[in-house]
Amino acid sequence: MSSLFDLSGKVAVAIGGNSVLGGSIAKGFAEHGAKVAIVGRNMEKAETVVQKIVEAGGEAKAFQADVSELDTIKQAAEDIESWAGGCDILLNAPGKNSPTPFFDLEVEEWDDIMDVNLKGLVFTIQHFAKRMIEQERKGSIINISSVSSGPPLSKVFTYSASKAGVNSVTQFLAREFAPHGIRVNAIIPGFFPAEQNRKILSEERVKSIMGHTPMNRFGEPEELQGAAIYLASNQASGFVTGTFLRVDGGFGSMTI
Repeated sequence: MSSLFDLSGKVAVAIGGNSVLGGSIAKGFAEHGAKVAIVGRNMEKAETVVQKIVEAGGEAKAFQADVSELDTIKQAAEDIESWAGGCDILLNAPGKNSPTPFFDLEVEEWDDIMDVNLKGLVFTIQHFAKRMIEQERKGSIINISSVSSGPPLSKVFTYSASKAGVNSVTQFLAREFAPHGIRVNAIIPGFFPAEQNRKILSEERVKSIMGHTPMNRFGEPEELQGAAIYLASNQASGFVTGTFLRVDGGFGSMTI
């Protein structure tokens, strides 16, 4: 069974791999044999993830880029290709959130969140997928969506809209890339206490979340690894594309 999840010889690019959740998934890829490029704005955090991977016996390197500045993504992609020869697994894990009420929302904040969560994701995929096709790599693209992608959560209007867009992009590109052997799927995490959502996790909010999460707890970052490794492996999920894999403690099955 272990061969189903063997990523040896694969190159995984983790966009947002310097974050809590992205870093955990990247470490999971490395533990299963992939060579991992950690891509993020904060090089100090990226280097920390790389160090942990290397100390565990894996191979990784940090690359600086900001998905809201697409020229930096293109440069990182070129540098990764020089380092590893290409990309087999693309993880899109950057994210930006805000609790700004709808009537207080400014254009600048809308654009900022959309640039990171949706536009950046779209054009990052465009760049990497084009090279996958040119190199005839049967790759896997994994987008990190959210339980807020539908139906949307309260207090996070722009974030919810951006993640709904991620779901649509995932299904569209799954169909678009299938003839090339490239699979596109999304993970829908439930509530993980990552940096971007701590500012809206008031005591009242946490109580509400737990009331809608049958497992009655937050997720641990390591609990996303299995889903990502499954979707990354052609042996395990070679006929899986255009799907959403929920890792949410049952949140999506809850009503009243």
